[in-house]
Amino acid sequence: MQLSDKDTRGHRFTLAVAAATGLVLAMPTALAGPAVSASTPMVISVLSTRADLVSGDEALVAITLPSGATNSAVQVTLNGRLVTSAFTLRSGQVLEGLVNNLSLGPNVLAAQLPSGSGAQITITNHPNGGPVLSGPQLQPWTCEPGAVDAQCDRPAQYTYVYKSSDPTKSGFQPYDPAHPATDVATTTTDQGITVPFIVRVETGYQDRDQYAIAVLFQPGRAWGALTPQRQFNHKLLITHGASCDLSYQTASAPSVTSYNPADLLGLGSVNTGADSGMYALGAGFAVMSTALDNNGHDCDVVIQAESLLMAKEHLIDNYGTLRYTIGTGCSGGSLAQQWIANAYPGIYQGILPTCSFPDTWSSATQVMDYHLLRAYFENPSHWGQGIVWSPSQFAAVEGNLLPVDAIVSDIGFFNAIVPTHACPGVSAQQRYQPQTNPAGVRCSIAELAVNVFGRRPSTVWTSNEQLLGHGFAGVPVDNVGVQYGLSALQSAQITPGQFVDLNAAIGGLDIDINPTQSRISADQPALANAYRSGMINETTNLNQTAIIDCRGPDPGAAHDSYRAFAIRARLDREHGTHANQLIWEGPAPIIGDSACNLNSLLAMDRWMSAVARDTRSTSLPAKVIRDKPTDLTDECWDGNGTKVGNGLCPPGVVPVYGTPRTVAGDAITTDANKCQLKPLDRSAYLLPFTDAQWAQLQAIFPQGVCDYSKPAVDQQPTIPWLTYQTATGAVTYGGDPLGPPPVSHPF
Repeated sequence: MQLSDKDTRGHRFTLAVAAATGLVLAMPTALAGPAVSASTPMVISVLSTRADLVSGDEALVAITLPSGATNSAVQVTLNGRLVTSAFTLRSGQVLEGLVNNLSLGPNVLAAQLPSGSGAQITITNHPNGGPVLSGPQLQPWTCEPGAVDAQCDRPAQYTYVYKSSDPTKSGFQPYDPAHPATDVATTTTDQGITVPFIVRVETGYQDRDQYAIAVLFQPGRAWGALTPQRQFNHKLLITHGASCDLSYQTASAPSVTSYNPADLLGLGSVNTGADSGMYALGAGFAVMSTALDNNGHDCDVVIQAESLLMAKEHLIDNYGTLRYTIGTGCSGGSLAQQWIANAYPGIYQGILPTCSFPDTWSSATQVMDYHLLRAYFENPSHWGQGIVWSPSQFAAVEGNLLPVDAIVSDIGFFNAIVPTHACPGVSAQQRYQPQTNPAGVRCSIAELAVNVFGRRPSTVWTSNEQLLGHGFAGVPVDNVGVQYGLSALQSAQITPGQFVDLNAAIGGLDIDINPTQSRISADQPALANAYRSGMINETTNLNQTAIIDCRGPDPGAAHDSYRAFAIRARLDREHGTHANQLIWEGPAPIIGDSACNLNSLLAMDRWMSAVARDTRSTSLPAKVIRDKPTDLTDECWDGNGTKVGNGLCPPGVVPVYGTPRTVAGDAITTDANKCQLKPLDRSAYLLPFTDAQWAQLQAIFPQGVCDYSKPAVDQQPTIPWLTYQTATGAVTYGGDPLGPPPVSHPF
């Protein structure tokens, strides 16, 4: 199919990367010579996604013929209907074509030679409105005006922008193909192609929400998957949003024409060329985003991955195959990249997290701890008789230099788990209220992930759950056995009396996130499912992805520098190396350097090009490490775009603080959401307790205290590529592995 700039069809995805995912790393090679031996059977491959995860009624397909067979002799059918005309010879023995008008559900695509031999593959097509693998969708859901159905589908729209040759006009300017601007600058791509710097932005809807794709475009000229415009370099940059929350309505996709964390954070860009989105477009990349990859709109790894899977398929089906995909994003955008890359490896080949978080649910313990600690520290009426605290002691328990980080984190992130907080798409009348509307919509990121976590068992149901006849979504956080302030006690920053009083008063939260006197015990099966799903990022599969993390000091803005090193420590634990991860530091708050996002993109592009050229038969993780350019290391920058040297910056430039859990004895990996317990041992404490204090500690910790030398309760590897729905669309709580991608079968 040829696609002109006036075409209003919808589009789709990426080449396949790892055998486990069914995605491919290299673009089709340029077309010469016999492809297979005479004994090799015909092979049919879906290029744009796994054959069982197709969406939107079309798929880009390759047919590799046996040696000696001619393409003119092949007949291709879809469900018995002849579709041979869709295929074009792309190499000596490889045909490619865009197969459309797929039926929902299984479709049989077959190719046959005059001899009667051939091959067939089953392609499973899902609705453009989803879901593909995330299971039953969040309800209620509000579409934007103009939607043609309840799944928010609507025709794609196209707009244009251009880069001006006038230096007084910064950024992109609106462009009208019917009235072309006279000051259009030119750009030369990284493949040496010089064209006018005009960008087309496609905006459409998939999976009930918005996607956007921007490409360097020559108006009036056709563009199809098999005949892309020559300036396309077959690379993709994905931009992301920030924060962590949920919505029950559509939203806008993050910008695909500009991306610079320094600007987003209001820090300014000393290097005016440090916009990685604008650079990527000028170099020939496609730039893509989806509303659902915005963690502040959809804080759920499965829905995020599904959205990107569908959008990449759409892109490949209509723009052409991809050599590789690079992600970029700060804060919640960094989180999205890192947990998607681990849980659904192959969606990205390289990621550029800035001000990074490993995932939501190991970070949730830190946010919960801050919330509980603030309730104690900031209300002296909660302190025991004779107990007095200073702000420096607050910080010592919280693991930081000042208590401001706890305040900012609590204010910024805690509400996302509170089911009564206001969320877009849900009116006050619809929203859950324990007393007045127990059947209402729970605005909680745990409820967003109910397909992953599962529902709470009847043994722990509240009266509202009993009334409804089902449990609420489980919550995989816990503080049973946590000794808040332990290392502060051992270093004499706080007294035994303060330590005992704090741990006696800290309490926990119930399922409605109300304070309780008892500690919070993680729900099952939510805890185990959080690990196996990748909601807690164990980095089990993250070694397949190259990482450059831009990291600066955190002046109390809830973006702790330790988190880059938490990922590093998890990689070391799981794989014995972190050679696929680089950390680039600098003094610019949170981001390290004003140009780090662009400079890391340039470096990642070189790294990914080397991996894409590597045809040796070794594992992808080995290639990612082996093909890393030798000049790429951990690096220190000056904050204004100049590299200072190899290696991390001095600790005084980017200090690494801890968390309430590391103060309590946890490792920097910080993924022990529920610790195993050990008996209290009075001799283990460096400061003495009175008999009364010791008796109180025994009452506080009747089952024992955390033993962080052991793996956490239910801690287990991430299982890649889980689906949360059956073939009929019913939910499968906790997910089932998809298994190997479908392949064609000769006949």
